[in-house]
This record gives sequence, structure tokens and C-alpha cells, in this order.
Amino acid sequence: MARLQTIENNDMTERQKQIHDEIVSGPRGQVRGPLAIWLYRPELADRAQSLGQYCRYDTSLEPRLSELAILTTARIWDAGFEWQAHVPHALAGGVDRSIVDSLYADQTPSFVSKDEEIVYRVTREINITRQLSDNTYNQVVKILGVEATVDLIGLLGYYALISMTIKAFDIPSIEDKS
Repeated sequence: MARLQTIENNDMTERQKQIHDEIVSGPRGQVRGPLAIWLYRPELADRAQSLGQYCRYDTSLEPRLSELAILTTARIWDAGFEWQAHVPHALAGGVDRSIVDSLYADQTPSFVSKDEEIVYRVTREINITRQLSDNTYNQVVKILGVEATVDLIGLLGYYALISMTIKAFDIPSIEDKS
């Protein structure tokens, strides 16, 4: 059970209801997980969901790469809720099942494409060492370009926030919620 419970609609302030309804009317279609926790501070929820919308739906990264970065981040953090929420999106976005299975087993996947390999390396390196080596930086810029590199780092920061929220508030995995 999460440390904070989802705020029921009849217990929400007007601002919480407004943000809740904006999120529900968008591409997410629902408020759950970290977004439900952030509603305790509606301005945080508003700004975070706006950033999340950009990171998830509007970056220059194709879904295959953004979902690979999201799953890799979720695995690094052991953020089960986020992992379960994104496996279907990753598969639908073109991430190969063998890569998903390797990530789940906490093993380095075998990559066919250089763009997937560099996204994985950047995600691991920045999350684990808290820095990005010159070599990795130069490779990611060469492979993805400057704009996609900026989008990737922004996406990784957002999903680190998601993962921190999941861990700090003990948000259970989707399968554990019943």
C-alpha cells in the first residue's frame, strides 16, 4: 500500500479537481501513480504533467528510443509501477521483446541498432555515475544529434522524478494494487 492514498474526487480542492480533470482529458486518460501523489500539491502536478506530456509525447525521440530510456530508468530505480506501465508502450513502440526481457533480468541487452545502444548507455551512465563521460556524450550527439540528446536528458530527468516519487511514497506495482 502506498504511503499516501489517492485523493478521492469529493475530497479534492477546486484546484486539485481542475488539474485532475485536465490530466484525464489528455492523452493519459487517467490519474494514477506519481500523478495521483503530486495532486497533493496541485501546482506540482500541473507542472510535472505538462513536462511529462512533452517528454512522453512531443520530443524528437521516436517512441522506440524514449520507451527504451523509460524502461531502463525504471529498471535502474526498481520502479515496478513505472516498469509495468511502460512495457506495453515499449513493445508497441518497437522495442524488441528480447531487449525488454534483458532489462527485466538486469542484464545488458544485445542491440542491433546504434541508436538503441547509445540511449541505453547514456541512461545507465547518467543515472548510475551521475555524470556523462566525454566519450559517451560525443557518441550520443553523433548518433542522435544535439536536439534529440537534449530531449533524452530531459526525459531521463523527468523519469528520475517519477521513479523517486514511486520509491519515496512506496507506490505499489500495478499487479500489487488488487
